[in-house]
Amino acid sequence: MLDQLSVKNLVVVEDLNIEFLNGMTVVTGETGAGKSIIIQALNLAIGGRSDATLVRSGESKAEVVATFSIDGNRSVQSVLEALDLEDENECILRRVIGSDGKSRSYVNGSSVTLSTLRDIGCHLIDMHGQNEHQLLLRNNQHRILLDDFADTHHLCDEVNTIVRRYSEITQEVDDLRNSNELLSAQKDLLKHQLDELIKCQMDQDELNSIENNYKISSNASLLIEKISKILESLDHESGVNNVLIEGENVISQAREFDNRLDSIQSLLSSAQVQIQESIYDLTNYLSKVSGQEANVGDLEARINILHDLGRKHHCQIPELLNIQNSIQNKLNELDTSSDKLEELLAKQKQLHRNYYKKTKILSEKRQQASISLSGKVTELMQDLGMPGSEILFCLNSYKDSIRLNGNEEIIIHVKTNVGQDLKPLSKVASGGELSRISLALSVVTSKTELTPSIVFDEVDVGISGSVAEIVGQLLKRLSGRYQIICVTHLAQVAAQGKEHLKVVKTQRDGSTFTQVTALNQEQRTDEVARILGGIKISDKTRMAAEEMIKTNP
Repeated sequence: MLDQLSVKNLVVVEDLNIEFLNGMTVVTGETGAGKSIIIQALNLAIGGRSDATLVRSGESKAEVVATFSIDGNRSVQSVLEALDLEDENECILRRVIGSDGKSRSYVNGSSVTLSTLRDIGCHLIDMHGQNEHQLLLRNNQHRILLDDFADTHHLCDEVNTIVRRYSEITQEVDDLRNSNELLSAQKDLLKHQLDELIKCQMDQDELNSIENNYKISSNASLLIEKISKILESLDHESGVNNVLIEGENVISQAREFDNRLDSIQSLLSSAQVQIQESIYDLTNYLSKVSGQEANVGDLEARINILHDLGRKHHCQIPELLNIQNSIQNKLNELDTSSDKLEELLAKQKQLHRNYYKKTKILSEKRQQASISLSGKVTELMQDLGMPGSEILFCLNSYKDSIRLNGNEEIIIHVKTNVGQDLKPLSKVASGGELSRISLALSVVTSKTELTPSIVFDEVDVGISGSVAEIVGQLLKRLSGRYQIICVTHLAQVAAQGKEHLKVVKTQRDGSTFTQVTALNQEQRTDEVARILGGIKISDKTRMAAEEMIKTNP
């Protein structure tokens, strides 16, 4: 609930601190005294519009601070926790408006955006009488009121879970379809490319060696000529091999006289072995090269094919097999995506069925509740000085759509006078009528917990007598569940309050000041008497005021 409201330099307010109690607080004062300042300050605290004209003349800024106790208010506690703004069991909303028209917002000492301030404020206080902030003017609130009365929020949550999952899958389906459409044109190309590569019957060993083999084959004659000359120099009668053999024999004979020649003999022997191995290897190489010379035509044709494939795929010949595998993987993915699309479409269809199953139950419960709620509120509106009035919660079904909160829009329709047609609430009700309709709805649905504090700004406009007394009684009844703050012109309403605040405007030193005073019992009697009889209070009006307050302790 609202514990305290502090206002500085707002219009005609210099410095104001108001403490609020639970139950019903009434605010009175002469016309023009500035009762609207309290409402305006609260409105600013929860994110209402501001401008430079609100700053007191001669001051650089105006400031409003509203302190709420939130113990047990899980809705606002959850919001604060989600935003990392929690501060035990207290919520402090602060709004600063500069003389340049710019404003800054704070929650529990942390700077926040205006939208965040509004989101938090709507969980703390419900302003009735200020059109731009009345929940009743928001179509979504019509649904909330009906669901509260029908106790269908759990069904609504189940529907919303289905809708969110349906939206996720729908997005996946769209993404997959778009992807398939983009790749479908490539699928035939990929298949053609794969067939072309497979037809080539490649293996990695061939790809790694074919270019070198072609180079050897195309130069086979030259290689044969060179290798043959080397072999001749090594294995000729006068070649290196025979020279080494003779040299080893001579050294072998000489080492009989000097064993220091042993190491030299070993070197010559080793050289002879290496030469003989070289001759053997070169002979084999020559045999192979001679065989490759005949294949040069086939190799050239093969390598041309591979080069063409490499150019197509922008790669070197050894990479062609990797390209083939990559294309195969892409085609496999396309085939898999088709299976996945079918799976997603099946899930989507099932969710669609579940949605309409749940929304049918939800709609039936809402329809039944709307009849009862409409009847009860209509009856109370008659008592509140609106003869011939009627309210109806209308369920307008959507066609072929899946939406959050069910398959229909709930719009409150009213008529405020006999002979009128039922029309949307926002297009019919005046400020005073809207306040009384709000009061009627609040009383009928008082089992709900929309907000802990409710402000009624002049709900008594256009009523008097017995109706005014009924309004006061209804407000008092409502204060058993909520903190009620009511700005009123009627003594019948003012007498019902647990706390009575009086707004007074004074002038001094060429400036205007508005003050708010909590009245004691005697002061309260005088104020109720003033409302009854005017500025001059007679004994008769005082006695009437005393009796009225005594009757409504």
